[in-house]
Amino acid sequence: MTDIDVRAAVAERAARAGARVAHEHFRTDMPVERKGEDDVVTEADRAAQRTVIESIRGTFPDDAVVGEEADARKRVPDEGAAWVVDPIDGTHNYVRGTRIWGTVVAAVVDGEPVAAATVCPALDDVYVADADGAYRNGDPIAVNDVDDPRHASVSPTLWWDHDARDEYANACATIVSRFGDMRRFGAAQVVLPTVAAGGLEGVITNLRANPWDSVAGVFMIRQAGGRVTDLNGDRWRHDSVGLVASNGALHDEMLAAARAIERGSEPDGAEEESGE
Repeated sequence: MTDIDVRAAVAERAARAGARVAHEHFRTDMPVERKGEDDVVTEADRAAQRTVIESIRGTFPDDAVVGEEADARKRVPDEGAAWVVDPIDGTHNYVRGTRIWGTVVAAVVDGEPVAAATVCPALDDVYVADADGAYRNGDPIAVNDVDDPRHASVSPTLWWDHDARDEYANACATIVSRFGDMRRFGAAQVVLPTVAAGGLEGVITNLRANPWDSVAGVFMIRQAGGRVTDLNGDRWRHDSVGLVASNGALHDEMLAAARAIERGSEPDGAEEESGE
């Protein structure tokens, strides 16, 4: 096995281990703490992250770990090997007993993802991406080929602070005015693999994504044949502003929609006016 093959296996193993811990506490009477006005955490988050890190350390004891909870660093290093962990992506769903959440692990080398796994035990889905492709429950997945915006479903992802709710409203408005339908799942690292598997045509936000909310899913979309950029249309990386992910065929339309978030939804023809 190559080093990348080993990292892919470790990513899946660690994500499965963390997901088992989280799932044991799912729909139980667990205290919920607030890290901020719109951010919650439970002991299940902490326990799952500890389990994920322990699993990684068994094979790669010296690698950096980037994670959402307190015992991990918060930035992806541009040099060397690292792991990006979200023990429970979709914690708001999790604490409400909603099944749309997952445990996420990505392997990164010199700032670029090389393997990823998202385990969604309540949905009975396991997404994995490696050097050769992307998979759901062991079967290869690929983005779809929808090329008509009227037939596309798009998700606004991440969460806008209360002082930027006009941007959230703009995101919804620009999606429903430009595309066939809108979906919001409340878990970025579940919605990104959904694009990879052809269940959605795209995901947009004008926000800077935390690496644990994005890196694994971005890699899955790319390995499934999709495209992911920043708001300028440049290749997305872990420190980019904005995240625009698509099946490729509709990427220009997704970019135009994402760029409209900060200035409001535009009338028909705005894509041509903005050069898209």
